[in-house]
Amino acid sequence: MRTAFRYVLVIAGIALLATTSTGIAGAAATGTPTAVVSVSPTAGEVVGVAYPVTVGFAGPVPDRAAAEHAIEFSVASDRVADPKVPAGSFAWLDDSTVRFTPSGYWPAHSTIALSVGGFKTTFETGSQVVGIADIDAHTFTVSIDGQVVREMPASMGKPKHPTPIGSFTALEKQNPVVMDSRTIGIPLSDPEGYKLTVNYAVRVTWGGVYVHSAPWSVGSQGYANVSHGCINLSPDNAQWYYNNVSIGDPVIIQA
Repeated sequence: MRTAFRYVLVIAGIALLATTSTGIAGAAATGTPTAVVSVSPTAGEVVGVAYPVTVGFAGPVPDRAAAEHAIEFSVASDRVADPKVPAGSFAWLDDSTVRFTPSGYWPAHSTIALSVGGFKTTFETGSQVVGIADIDAHTFTVSIDGQVVREMPASMGKPKHPTPIGSFTALEKQNPVVMDSRTIGIPLSDPEGYKLTVNYAVRVTWGGVYVHSAPWSVGSQGYANVSHGCINLSPDNAQWYYNNVSIGDPVIIQA
């Protein structure tokens, strides 16, 4: 049965925003335009279950709390019982752009509807693909919809270049990508320097941490951490993960 649930962030005393034919108009007397001009994910896009939603307005928003209050989500699914919108938090990237980051996961295999005043759009989620990198165990384990489907030998960052610990999301997929040590402050002339063309690379941080194919470290994968901070996998395992993960899927790195 297809069900829907509505999420509204309630803030006492916040004035509602008036709707217009192009989006929402600020209730402030300044008349500052606040029509919605962009949303990420785009309409109909299929994303990972931890994907943050970004809303761009036409100009600086005079009342940020009111704009947050006007952003509403609902979830519908034919495959997920009792789907709910996760709790989350808002962060303003600049005066006209706000991002909602779920503290949990969007329901998998669902349609997420977003409305902001008169503006409406939807996007989709695929399977819940969660990758867990265990630094001490030298493994990268992937579960799909709650079931472990692949545990892979891995090599993470060496002590001098540790892999960051925490919860991340897949930010982009690149095949191939050129990795240049100069971008992390290591000259090519340094013994630690490198410039490599790397296949099946899934970006985890904008600082340069990826899950990627590393045929040169296969002998260490599962036994020792020898990378410059990335999560090294064999070519076969990296290709499998690349083909199964979506942008916005969770990547958890633990010691």
